[in-house]
Amino acid sequence: MTATHSFDYLAHNRAAWDQLAVQDCEWSRPVTPDIIAAARAGHWEARLTPGPLPRGWLDRVDGLRILCLASAGGQQAPVLAAAGASVTVFDASEKQLDQDRRVAERDGLALAAVQGDMRDLSAFADEAFDVVFHPISNLYVPDVRPVWRECFRVLRRGGRLLSSFYNPIVFVGDRDPEYARQGVIRPAYPLPYADLKDLDAQALDAKLARGEAVVFGHSLSDQIGGQLEAGFLLAGFHEDHQPNPRFLIDKFVPTFLATHALKP
Repeated sequence: MTATHSFDYLAHNRAAWDQLAVQDCEWSRPVTPDIIAAARAGHWEARLTPGPLPRGWLDRVDGLRILCLASAGGQQAPVLAAAGASVTVFDASEKQLDQDRRVAERDGLALAAVQGDMRDLSAFADEAFDVVFHPISNLYVPDVRPVWRECFRVLRRGGRLLSSFYNPIVFVGDRDPEYARQGVIRPAYPLPYADLKDLDAQALDAKLARGEAVVFGHSLSDQIGGQLEAGFLLAGFHEDHQPNPRFLIDKFVPTFLATHALKP
């Protein structure tokens, strides 16, 4: 098995997402001009989970300084910019960021795109943003508490962090498709899960050879407790179901979780 300490997971995951952007995957498919035009007219939505945001989480964005954190791909950031926000999108993948740049150029949007590690936002000053919008992505780094600390630092007082992540229960089950066919959920991996420590050597080497991103399934203590430890106050919590179940557990448990946190 590849040792965690000797494997450059960040470079590997950056390359994996660069490739997905080239392949036009679901999360690398820029929004259409019609969607941008609708956003400019006041009809828009931004999503942390498959369903709409809970009411009151981000009803208006006019004039707000928004950091779209680890959410490039030409989707969320351009819509928020068209709706009137001052938007910066930050992501590890340069090719994902290129999708946002293309939409901005195509539709005449003012939008900044910055490449980097979500755990290090030193490119930005303290209190630089009113909102951090952070859809599911922190499963691509092994430690999330630095992410929350940096989010807290770059938000103004009274600013909000809107984030989403997987219910860690999705990482527990054996992924053998035969169990799924039998309707059996067989626990196999203790939490917190990580590809680099929990997959056997053959499975891990095969995943790396395919160029797939390696993932880390963080505990709720790190996801929610980490936000509280960073200084945030939890103002909202939301659960959502997977509309296209990948694992058997998705049929029984809402496996998308989202939080609305405030910097006091």
